[in-house]
Amino acid sequence: MRYALIGCGRISTNHMKAAVNNHLEITAVCDLLPERMETLLEAHGLQTNGQIRRFTDYKTLVHDIKPTLVSIATESGSHAEIALYCIRHGIHVIIEKPMAMSMADADAIIRCSQEQGVKVCACHQNRFNLAVQSMRRALEEGRFGRLSHGSVHVRWNRNRAYYQQAPWRGTWALDGGALMNQCIHGIDLLRWTFGGEIEEVYGQTRRQFHPYLEAEDVGMAVIRFKNGAIATIEGTTNVYPGNLEETLYVFGEKGTVKIGGTSTNSIDVWEFDDETDADQAKKGFREAAANVYGNGHTSLFADMADAIRTDRAPYVDARAGRDALELVLAVYKSQKEGRAVRLPLTDFACGDMKGEF
Repeated sequence: MRYALIGCGRISTNHMKAAVNNHLEITAVCDLLPERMETLLEAHGLQTNGQIRRFTDYKTLVHDIKPTLVSIATESGSHAEIALYCIRHGIHVIIEKPMAMSMADADAIIRCSQEQGVKVCACHQNRFNLAVQSMRRALEEGRFGRLSHGSVHVRWNRNRAYYQQAPWRGTWALDGGALMNQCIHGIDLLRWTFGGEIEEVYGQTRRQFHPYLEAEDVGMAVIRFKNGAIATIEGTTNVYPGNLEETLYVFGEKGTVKIGGTSTNSIDVWEFDDETDADQAKKGFREAAANVYGNGHTSLFADMADAIRTDRAPYVDARAGRDALELVLAVYKSQKEGRAVRLPLTDFACGDMKGEF
C-alpha cells in the first residue's frame, strides 16, 4: 500500500514507526522545513532510501505520488484543509487529533469522504491500548451493568520550552489549549465509553501559568449523557514538576474500573460482581510505553490498512474524531457563554474563543 506522511513535527515519528511496522510502501514525506524531513527519515534509518521523495508542498505530493493512504501530522489548524484536498483526490487519510478545529470543517470531512467513497481515520490511538481494550470488552459484554458515572483526568506538564518549539502552539487559530491538544485523547475515551450521546455540557477553563499563550492551560467540565450517566473532565498542563497521569474511571452498578498510568496504559482497579479467574490476571496490568503517546499508532495504522483492503469502516472513523472535537468545543462554548451547552453542536470553532483570556 502506497503511503505518504504530511507533516514531520513532534508526533510524526509515531506515524513513521507505525508505517514501517505495518510494511507500508513509504513513497513520500512532506514538510515546509526540509531539515525536519531529513531528521525524521534518519531517525528511522530511511534517509538513504531512494524510493522516498521529499516535498515541501502537499498538493504537489498528491499530484506526483498519488498515494493510497496519507497521514496528516501538521499543526492542528491545517488538518481539515489538507484532509479535504486529499479526500477530493480519492486518497484515504489518517488525521492526527484534533480532526479539525471547527464543527463545520469536521462535518465537511465526513460529508466529502462519503461522497468520494474515501475512508477517514481519526488518530485516537489510545483506543487500542491493551488496558482500554480490556475495559471495552467488559463494557460490551454488559459486565458493568447500568453505568452511573465516570471521569477522565489528564494531569500533565508542558513548560515554556515545549510551547516555543512551534509558534502555533497554544493559539486559538491553529492549536487550542490543553483540552484540545493534550486532553482530547482522554476526552475521546470518556465519550466512547459512556455511549457517545450527550445532552448537556457545562465547562470552565482558565489560563493560569502560561501567560504567553492565547488558550487555556486548565479546563474542567461536567457532562450529562442521554443514557442517564454523568461524567467529569479535568485536563491541565499545569502539574508540577512533570506529567502525573492520564486516568479514566468507569463506575457501574456491577463493576468499577480505573485505567491509569501516564497514558491510560495500566489497569489500576478492576472489580466486577461476576469475577472470574481471568479477572485476577488483569489486576495491576501495565503496558510498557516509551512516552505519553503510547503504542497505539501501529495498531491504528494496521486497522486502517485492513479497512481499505476489505472495504469496511475503520475502527476509529471520522465520526469518532468529530465526537471528540464536539465535546471539547462544547466546553469552550460553555466557558465563553457562561452557561451549560446542549448538544449537538453545529456552529462553533476554536477560533471563536479568540480574546477569551
